[in-house]
Amino acid sequence: MDESEDVPKDFIKLKSEKLSVDEVSELVVSPCCGASSLFIGTTRNNFEGKKVIHLEYEAYTSMAETEIQKICRDVRQKWPSVKHIAVHHRLGVVPITEASVIIAVSSPHRAESLEAVMYCINTLKASVPIWKKEIYEDEYSWKENKECFWANSKK
Repeated sequence: MDESEDVPKDFIKLKSEKLSVDEVSELVVSPCCGASSLFIGTTRNNFEGKKVIHLEYEAYTSMAETEIQKICRDVRQKWPSVKHIAVHHRLGVVPITEASVIIAVSSPHRAESLEAVMYCINTLKASVPIWKKEIYEDEYSWKENKECFWANSKK
């Protein structure tokens, strides 16, 4: 790939199908980058002593995509060397051990991509309208992210 063809890109996807770590990590590969950092959030089988059966995610899709685009713009302002950013989030039912969210960022050096990935996941949880429902053996619970600004404003 010619470096001039490798313009910075953002890859944002909300989908109900299983997420692919390989697909997301390949999106951010660049010949001018020595680092690709990844965050994979998966469904665990427990929460506060309760057995989790699976998670279910819902989103206000158009608003969620707009908010994720804002996060990408913020990343590029804070870390100008970042090349590509990929944020894929699953909607619907997510079984135990499967990915709910995968974020990948490439940059020439590791510090920027690692910091950008952490910023992306923390900001996504705080500002993007995606809601999680935990399904237990005999009950369920809608979960608020402790980082979520609208959850904290009520208290």
